[in-house]
Amino acid sequence: MWLSEIELESKSVKLIPLRTEHAVALVEAASDGKLWDLWYTQVPSSETIDAYIFQALSEQQNGTSLPFTIVDKANDKIIGSTRFCHADILNKRVEIGYTWYTRSHQRSSSNTECKLLLLNHAFEDLDAIAVEFRTHWHNHQSRAAISRLGAKQDGVLRNHQKVNGVYRDTVVFSIIDSEWPAVKMSLAHKLAR
Repeated sequence: MWLSEIELESKSVKLIPLRTEHAVALVEAASDGKLWDLWYTQVPSSETIDAYIFQALSEQQNGTSLPFTIVDKANDKIIGSTRFCHADILNKRVEIGYTWYTRSHQRSSSNTECKLLLLNHAFEDLDAIAVEFRTHWHNHQSRAAISRLGAKQDGVLRNHQKVNGVYRDTVVFSIIDSEWPAVKMSLAHKLAR
């Protein structure tokens, strides 16, 4: 398996393997901001958390995903989730997606720390040649956050897939292996400020 379970840790956050027993805490985290009400994302609620975890763990078993629960080290509380997904083992490409944080951790260092951990693992341990990010055209906050990481926009997949009953235009970004050293330096600099 190219994607094997691992724990990743930075100064403020830990990424631990997603487990079914995280369900209640994940819903509690998503309730900070009622994130499931955002029409352009798919953040789990109490009604959808079991299916959310089942899908993530099924994709992990198939070797195409590696889902994480995000923990705030200051208080050992779950603050969100993220995962490697759509892994293309043959071409050594992977996407970082399904990422969400409690409202109180959005626009904090948590996202930068998590992405630095994930990107470092992808490029330096998995020898990925490219890491993708995808988001809804209308998710301007996510698009801005992905750009701030140093990812470049590859394009827009029009009418890409249905989300909440309507077709979504998906904005695709990526970082390639030759860009990783500069992106890594930039992210480390942002965290040091």
